[in-house]
Amino acid sequence: MDMAGMVLPIISSATRSPWFKATRDLTTAYGDHEGRLTPVIFDRPVADEYRVLRTRAGIFDVPERPLEIRGPDAAAFLDYVFTRPVSTMAVDRGRYGLMCHDGGGIACDGVVFRLAKDWFWYVHADRDVFTWLQALKSGYDVDIRDPQAWAIQIQGPTSLEILDACVDGGAPEDFKYYHSRQVTMGGQPVLISRTGWTAELGFEVYNMEPHVDGMALWSHLITAGRPYGMEVLSTYAMNPRRIEAGIMNYGTDMGWDTTPFDLGLGGFVDFDHDFVGRDALQTAQRSPRFTGFTTEARDIKWGSPVLASGKAVGCVKAFELSPTLGMGVGYVLFDTPDAMAANAYTVKGRDGNEHPLTLHALPFFDPDKCIPRSLEVMEFTG
Repeated sequence: MDMAGMVLPIISSATRSPWFKATRDLTTAYGDHEGRLTPVIFDRPVADEYRVLRTRAGIFDVPERPLEIRGPDAAAFLDYVFTRPVSTMAVDRGRYGLMCHDGGGIACDGVVFRLAKDWFWYVHADRDVFTWLQALKSGYDVDIRDPQAWAIQIQGPTSLEILDACVDGGAPEDFKYYHSRQVTMGGQPVLISRTGWTAELGFEVYNMEPHVDGMALWSHLITAGRPYGMEVLSTYAMNPRRIEAGIMNYGTDMGWDTTPFDLGLGGFVDFDHDFVGRDALQTAQRSPRFTGFTTEARDIKWGSPVLASGKAVGCVKAFELSPTLGMGVGYVLFDTPDAMAANAYTVKGRDGNEHPLTLHALPFFDPDKCIPRSLEVMEFTG
């Protein structure tokens, strides 16, 4: 049954973005991400959406939730919260940030932006970070609040032309990867950042005012993007690309019971400062037990056991078909680092058959992030 365009009954206490109505007629399935309702699936093939993302640009209504941390001790507090310091960041910059609990497992991941000397935003998607930070703030002179900001991502090869068209007065000069800036779009104040969840060239837009005219902002972006082939895409269309890029999702790929070292993220841990989980991580196993894989299987259920010599040694954490590589790609988390040394692996597909699985280092291509840095254009011919 064709469900696109139907008035779907949505029985949910989840809040909706200021531009929620803009995708209502396209959406066939929604997801609840930490209390935010997200348009996950549209009534069109994901491969078609992927092609738009790789060759032109897509605009996405995404569930990321910024938290504001502000005050005289904001930088010192966040140094304590994150596994590497943020006090060394310049204003108008962003940085990937991991939070760990006392046992060394990951409490959340996201991107922290420095808007001023004592003013930060931490953007995340899938955990109640507000309560976590409130529990840790004792002794620090900081204010933690929800700025009621939402995110729009514009991703793809033509995204920087779109940025120049939608920022009042044109795009900021020298606006590089992981830079951020406060600007206006259509007269409304927003924070923009050269970041995204696809590892394509792109940027994100966050409303700075809680009472933003969301539909006007969305319309402004659509008008700016139309000459550059931009289309509205579902958040699920990001998934094949983020897997190809080695981008992990909290709650499926990583979680409370995995350390940064388990996932090969030890480079984001700096023991030269005090932080939550430091003692546990100093004695933790340093060898990773997480990697990518390729397979000729067309469909694999997430969570499926990965077998070596008929014995389960890990499980599939993510899987999608890669239009760029022409095969299935995914992530596997092994029970132990030693399990990654087997000679051969298999996994059962949804077709009921066992399929060979070949381990592959992450990311699957563009390891130096040349695409999002605007250093290289990788032509997609699929």
